[in-house]
Amino acid sequence: MSHGYVSVQWNRQKRFYDLAIWAGIILYLAVFMGVSSAVWSGPEALSPEIVMIRALGSCAFVMLTIILCIGPLARLSDRFLPLLYNRRHLGVSMFLIALAHGGIVLGWYHGFGPLNPLVALFTTDPGALTPGGIPFQPLGFFALLILFLMAATSHDYWNANLGAPLWKALHMGVYLAYGLIVLHVVLGALQGGLSGFKPVMVGISVVLVGGLHIVTAIREVGRDRATAAEAEWVDIGSWKEIPDGRAKTVVIGGSERIAVFRYEGNKIAAVANACQHQNGPLGEGRLIDGCITCPWHGFQYLPENGRSPEPFTEKIPTYNAKVDGDRILLDPNPLPPGTARDVAVIPDMPDDGVVHG
Repeated sequence: MSHGYVSVQWNRQKRFYDLAIWAGIILYLAVFMGVSSAVWSGPEALSPEIVMIRALGSCAFVMLTIILCIGPLARLSDRFLPLLYNRRHLGVSMFLIALAHGGIVLGWYHGFGPLNPLVALFTTDPGALTPGGIPFQPLGFFALLILFLMAATSHDYWNANLGAPLWKALHMGVYLAYGLIVLHVVLGALQGGLSGFKPVMVGISVVLVGGLHIVTAIREVGRDRATAAEAEWVDIGSWKEIPDGRAKTVVIGGSERIAVFRYEGNKIAAVANACQHQNGPLGEGRLIDGCITCPWHGFQYLPENGRSPEPFTEKIPTYNAKVDGDRILLDPNPLPPGTARDVAVIPDMPDDGVVHG
C-alpha cells in the first residue's frame, strides 16, 4: 500500500536497486569464474559446470548473509535503511540464484542415471560421507524449498490472504534455511578436508550474522530499559535529536514501543511502532507525502490520527505528546487505534523548520 494506492511503491529508487543487485550478481559470477579458471588450471582444471555450480552457490550464500545482516544494521544506523526498504527484492533475487545452483547440481550429478534426479538426490550414495553418515545435498534441497515458499509468498497478496501472523512466521523460516545451508556447505566441505574458500566463507558469515544480531539485541534491551519509567508525562528527550521527517523509538513502563515523529519542521506526533501490515517497525520509517511510511512494505498512516489514507482502513494507536522548551513529554497511555488528537507544536521554530546553531 502507498499514498498512490498501489501494492508496492515501485519507484525510480527501487528500479535502481534492482539494477545494482543484478549488476553485482553478474560481476561476482564473472570474477569467481575467472579466478577459479586461473587457479584450477592444467591437469587440475575444473569443468565449466562445476565452476558455475560453485559460483552460483557461493553467490547465493553471500546474498543470504547480506539479507540477514540488513535488519540489525538498520537498527544500528539509519544509513542502512535504504537497504531495508529493498530487502524483499534482494531476497527474491537470491532465491533465483540458489535455484539455478540447485538446478545445475541436480542435472550434473543426478541427471544421467536410471533414476529420477530427485529420487537419486535422496538415494544415491554421495561417496565419502561426512561424519555421522549425513549426506549434505538433501539439506540444501530443504533449504531451497523454504526459500521458494518465502519468494512465492513475498507479494502483499499473500500477506493479506494468509494473515500477518502466519505470513511473518513463514518468513522467519529464513533462519532455518540459513542453518540448513551452513550445514550443507560445511558438511560438503568436510569431504574435501575443510580446506579452501568454503569454510572461510561460512565462518565469516556466521560471525557477522550472529555478532550483529547479538550486538543489536543488547543495544535494544539497553535502550528499552533506559526509557522505561512510570509517570503520567514522561520526558523522552530533546526534539532536536529527531531529524525532520524521521522518528525516535521509545519504550515507557515496559509497554509497546512508541514511534515519535518530527515532521514539517515543528510538529511532533507519537504513534504505536508496530505496522498493522506485519508489525513492521514504523519508527525506522519516514514521512512520505505527509504519511508515516513503514520501511518494510510502504504501508502508510496519517500522523494526526494514525489512520491509513482512504480507501484503506488500517489504524494504529496514537499517543498524546507535548513540547516543554526543547523537551518532548509523552503520555504513555495509548489512545484507541485511529484516534485523532492535537499534535504537539515546537514553539518558536524558524519558518524554514531547520535547527540553527
